[in-house]
Amino acid sequence: MPLYKATQLYGKIINDPVYGFVQFTEKELMQVIEHPWFQRLRRIKQMGMAQLVYPGAVHTRFHHSLGACHLMGTALEGLQRKGVVISPNEVTAARLAILLHDIGHGPFSHALEHTLIPVSHESISLKIMESLNRQFDGSLSGAMEIFSNDYPTPFLHQLVSSQLDMDRMDYLNRDSFFSGVAEGTIGYDRILQMLTVVDDRLMVEEKGIYSVEKFIVARRIMYWQVYLHKTVLGAEKLVVKILKRAKELAEQGKQLFATPSFSFFLYEKLKKEDFDSDGHILEKFCAIDDADVICSIKEWSNHPDDILSRLCRMFTDRNLYKVKLSSEENRELYERYLQAGNASGILNDENRDYFLFRGSTSNSAYKSNDDNINIVMKSGRVVDISGVNNSLIGNGASGEIKKHYICAIPELRNLSLGK
Repeated sequence: MPLYKATQLYGKIINDPVYGFVQFTEKELMQVIEHPWFQRLRRIKQMGMAQLVYPGAVHTRFHHSLGACHLMGTALEGLQRKGVVISPNEVTAARLAILLHDIGHGPFSHALEHTLIPVSHESISLKIMESLNRQFDGSLSGAMEIFSNDYPTPFLHQLVSSQLDMDRMDYLNRDSFFSGVAEGTIGYDRILQMLTVVDDRLMVEEKGIYSVEKFIVARRIMYWQVYLHKTVLGAEKLVVKILKRAKELAEQGKQLFATPSFSFFLYEKLKKEDFDSDGHILEKFCAIDDADVICSIKEWSNHPDDILSRLCRMFTDRNLYKVKLSSEENRELYERYLQAGNASGILNDENRDYFLFRGSTSNSAYKSNDDNINIVMKSGRVVDISGVNNSLIGNGASGEIKKHYICAIPELRNLSLGK
């Protein structure tokens, strides 16, 4: 790919609906923002299928990346005022790292990772950064070290990826704003002012305990009320199943409508090593977005394959899987669906995995591990947030919550209810 030269290198002021006017004055940031691969994030929704439940949740990963970059600048300014030595080059590198942290995302969040793409979005993000670094004469080297946690000062990586990073801080604040779920609102500005650095590790001053606790509780609420809402979960599983069926048909040599780049991932049998050896694959990946998938799904609604066409019509008509979400595995309900489907002829050996399936999902509000959130007490003692006296997230309240789900096409639920 030829070197891409940005047309505007004098910085911009952007009116963000969440934070107001935010500035991007560094030449290196503007080069990245104006690059076509970053502009692609405008065409990938941040919250995947959540818009089917929360109609306002149509903001993009472009919005989120700019917001996280803004918060990074604010956090670093606050640390510098407290005497933490951070050079201008480190400020730029850290902002570049968070700006690019999501650039490897494919359409509909993680849907492609489970079906067409054999590598994680984090790995693709790093490969894209490596390619951009070559195009921009090595200006992303520092950002890549921070992103990969290879930089000598760990707190910069913690600001990019940790349990209290700028990624989470922006997506909670932004997703709450656009979805209208007020429970996800956090005091991000106070948390940023309470950040400090001790022995090159990111910590929070004691005065910020309650703001951090609210941040953790808000994240738990957003996961179960929004990100893992049963309808959102069912819609995302539907996209995964559509892509899985399309991939099966492609492997059988069946003809499927798709844009050229999307068609490549449908018909090629890719391995993780292919992304390392063939740079053209990365270019093809950076050419697909939500529009490629949606356009194909609309066309596949009329495909002769009954499984694919039915799933696609469910997507376009919002006639989604009926989802039962529970704390305990509901084998009785699953068997009832299965028996009704087999007796009616709706289910058979070929479509059973697409029309009726079960699984589990989980989320932890906070994990006490090497990536913990440390609080610096007034005495100078360092305490994990879960160990603070009278902590809202102590005594196991921050542990993992696991829920089991059953997804069934609407006809099966109606049969089981005798309709």
